[in-house]
Amino acid sequence: MKNQTKPNLFQIWWLAIRPRTLPAAASGVVMGCALAWQAGLFQILPALAALFVALLLQIGSNVANDVFDFERGADTAERQGPLRVTQAGLLTPAQVKRGMWIIFFLAALCGLYLASLRGWPVIWIGVAAIVSAIAYTGGPFPLGYYGLGDLFVFIFFGFAAVAGTYYVQVGSVNAAAWWMSVPVGLIVTAILVVNNLRDLENDRAAGKHTLAVRLGEKATRSEYVLCMGIAYLLLPVLVSFKIVPAASLLAWFSLPIAIKTFRIVFTQTGRPLNAALAGTGQTALLYSVLFWVGLLVS
Repeated sequence: MKNQTKPNLFQIWWLAIRPRTLPAAASGVVMGCALAWQAGLFQILPALAALFVALLLQIGSNVANDVFDFERGADTAERQGPLRVTQAGLLTPAQVKRGMWIIFFLAALCGLYLASLRGWPVIWIGVAAIVSAIAYTGGPFPLGYYGLGDLFVFIFFGFAAVAGTYYVQVGSVNAAAWWMSVPVGLIVTAILVVNNLRDLENDRAAGKHTLAVRLGEKATRSEYVLCMGIAYLLLPVLVSFKIVPAASLLAWFSLPIAIKTFRIVFTQTGRPLNAALAGTGQTALLYSVLFWVGLLVS
């Protein structure tokens, strides 16, 4: 019976890459592309390459976390999140690490194409992104274990993703790209906040001092509100200063999903927070997509 229900190799790696996290990775690229389109300088090939890089970096980070959290003892049978393949014994640490390096190699190949267009700045951003993805839970100073994960997620999913995507198409970065990096980065950071809120007790027991562990449950929920609230309230401010057009307020139509996740975050603990995790990821992508739709209809 066990042999019949055991997932095949494709299914195991599908679990390892955690596809539900990928909308968050795409959201910054979509926002950067929307702003490049508004400037009349949207380019399909650099846009697609930026998307592939973002998705591969997210997948590589997920795979790295799978193996490094296991090796540090943070992943146990009591974990409330989705199945981790290393902890479950579906793959060996060596297999997962080989997969991780292949994924980052593919990301680097796509990055080299972008570097051929825009030069050394792209290379430095790419190297920093790969190092940070590994160092989040791996290496001698794992960022996530010292409460620095939120900051690095904000930087790479916000500024690097949005402004970087705009840069590889346009060759410079305007005020709108810098400013719109903030709400995208905050919503994606809110995903990590939910993740760390769900794992708070397990992380504390494992000596993983995430920001949630340092702040406590109540303050972590407040951090979620702060991230999501600023992401939505900043948009009308930018409209009033004519940094983005008024039609971009269409992004506010993603609020129903955001409100639904608010309720889950403030009423649930443990495994039920996985629904808020998925909902916040959906909000991140929908926010960027609706922003672009607003530009299209304006």
